Amino acid sequence: MRNWRERHPIQFMALFLLVYLLFFGFLETVNQTPRLWLHCGLDDVIPFCKYAIVPYVLWFLYVPGVLLFLLWRAPRQEFWRLCLPLFAGMMLALSFCLVVPNGVALRPRYVLGSDVFAQMVRLLWRADTSTNVCPSIHVFNSVMVDLAVQRCSCLASRRGQWVRWGSRLLCVSIVLSTMLLKQHSVIDAVCGLVLAMTLDAAAGLMQREEPRRSRRALLRL
Repeated sequence: MRNWRERHPIQFMALFLLVYLLFFGFLETVNQTPRLWLHCGLDDVIPFCKYAIVPYVLWFLYVPGVLLFLLWRAPRQEFWRLCLPLFAGMMLALSFCLVVPNGVALRPRYVLGSDVFAQMVRLLWRADTSTNVCPSIHVFNSVMVDLAVQRCSCLASRRGQWVRWGSRLLCVSIVLSTMLLKQHSVIDAVCGLVLAMTLDAAAGLMQREEPRRSRRALLRL
């Protein structure tokens, strides 16, 4: 399986996307009545902002865009350093929602206005329920992707600094948008952040350990 994955990264990502969408669709059908409602005091302080739909939607370009950039421009190990923990975390998040059905009740009753932003929010709310929200996959993915961009070797130049700053700004905007759109509680966002930092650190440790294992295997030979 590992050899096939390394030879066919595009097919691997496409296969994962199919599995993820099927799992997510199953959860949206089964977990319609959450057992755990998420809410904290900060949720009441954060206002609803329909303009936050812009960075929220950019997530759909940000994540695959960085994955493809790393695949084609960066050393292959940097691509897998992001891809594998990213996919593992997404499945862990859905698995948690399967075991602990959760949701939020933060959305305002009406979205005022007929402008494109209000229409996009209504479309989002019709397509995506307020269940299966913790940990926030939007937050988890954005943080993981930005960490990969920040350490990307092919962005180490001064010109690459603008890309790294742009990534950080977009990441923060997406994280804030999840709460400004009332898609997620602050609790969901924090859990997504913690999951990202944990899996990224674990992936870093495993990557540093791999050369040692290879040297030990050669010594045994």
